[in-house]
Amino acid sequence: MSSRSISQEAFDSLVRENVEDLGMDPEEALADAVETLALQNVDLAGIVKCVPGSAGAGENPVVKSLHRLRALSGSIAGDASARAEAADLLDNLADLCSLHGSDNASIATRNGGVEAVVGVCSRLGLELEEPLVSALSALGSILHDVHSTEMFRQSGGAEVVVNILNGSCGAPKVLDAGFAVIAKAATGNEVVKELFVDLKVDELILKVMKEQTAPQSLYDAICVLLTPDDNRVVASQVFGYARKFAKLGIANSLVGTLCEGKLSSSGLVSACIALKAVAVNDEICRSISENGGIDAIFESIDVNSAHNNKAVAKSCCSLLSKLAGSDDNKTAIIQKGGLDRLMKLSSRFSEDPSVLQEVMSIIGVLSLRSPENAARAVEAGAGELAIQAMQKFPAAYQMQRQSCLMIRNLASRNPENRTILLSNGVEKYIRRAKATHESCREAATDALRDLGLDNYNA
Repeated sequence: MSSRSISQEAFDSLVRENVEDLGMDPEEALADAVETLALQNVDLAGIVKCVPGSAGAGENPVVKSLHRLRALSGSIAGDASARAEAADLLDNLADLCSLHGSDNASIATRNGGVEAVVGVCSRLGLELEEPLVSALSALGSILHDVHSTEMFRQSGGAEVVVNILNGSCGAPKVLDAGFAVIAKAATGNEVVKELFVDLKVDELILKVMKEQTAPQSLYDAICVLLTPDDNRVVASQVFGYARKFAKLGIANSLVGTLCEGKLSSSGLVSACIALKAVAVNDEICRSISENGGIDAIFESIDVNSAHNNKAVAKSCCSLLSKLAGSDDNKTAIIQKGGLDRLMKLSSRFSEDPSVLQEVMSIIGVLSLRSPENAARAVEAGAGELAIQAMQKFPAAYQMQRQSCLMIRNLASRNPENRTILLSNGVEKYIRRAKATHESCREAATDALRDLGLDNYNA
């Protein structure tokens, strides 16, 4: 059942009625109003929950900051002191709306915060870097749900931010804050994604990547723009956007960034996720490989796994699994010693089922419809990896399911592998996963069937 909304005025009126008509003390009246409305499935996000007329009424720091910001907005462009005060207000607003567990971002949205900050951004000249960064950071902190991103769209926020970024390619802090706004604004909102694409954000992204070191937020923006995450939309357009990005050259630029090997670990994770989002078809996957993408991924895996960097290992493996969907890339991965390198990685992270899960995902893709690759995988130790992991981590249901999927591909077209796997006792662990985890039932049944067992449905 969807929630109903209520205005601040109606909420305040209900609290007053509790005090004046029912004789409740102020704090009791406030608590009763909150409880009553919650039971009626009323959405109280963004409502300032304070007794009207009390000392604290009207003193909410978010609301106060927004009121003062509006008062200053007309003089920000030409008055240095007003600009300095506005920057302080924006920094404070960003801190308040980023506070974990608070309702401040909703309060800001409900009280016109998106429109106010977009207005400030539009008035600040590109030469005013520090106030501009403060404004963009505040805007990014307010954008948190579809309501706020719709306010962003309706107030012309996309045009304002793209214009700022197009004129600020030499200002790293502005670029970082601006692309962070794009990522926040496009999250869960298909219409905003489309708007940014119409504004040629792809050309802007490529320009930044070619001319300087791209901020991590740029990779985050690529990923969000190419992710179908708006559940209001039946058919997302992001697949077409990804092909457009690749045709323009963004995929190759991302590969070049990986090949340089200069990214921080967090930047490498974001770049891998972004490249995976662009790699939506066989042609793009092959192009990534032909431009050195697989070599760069393996180099990143080798370097970072030596430092036990789990996040990098997982993101690189996830990207490699996507690229392995191309038959040409399967061959390239095998020829580059991929199976041995993956087994080495699994040894380094033998106590982390989330990494083992990613390793088995790649091996499963490499073995799909390829008995030759499946034989090589078992020779490299993939069967032992699955059995040991399933034995050691019985509660890791996602890893258990991935083990079953990999085993199925190892066995389905390779009778020799079936004999090896069954003789090593894999059946027991597959049946345990099937009995223990509902999410494993189908994958486990398929694995048992392709191992040649008659009672696979048992």
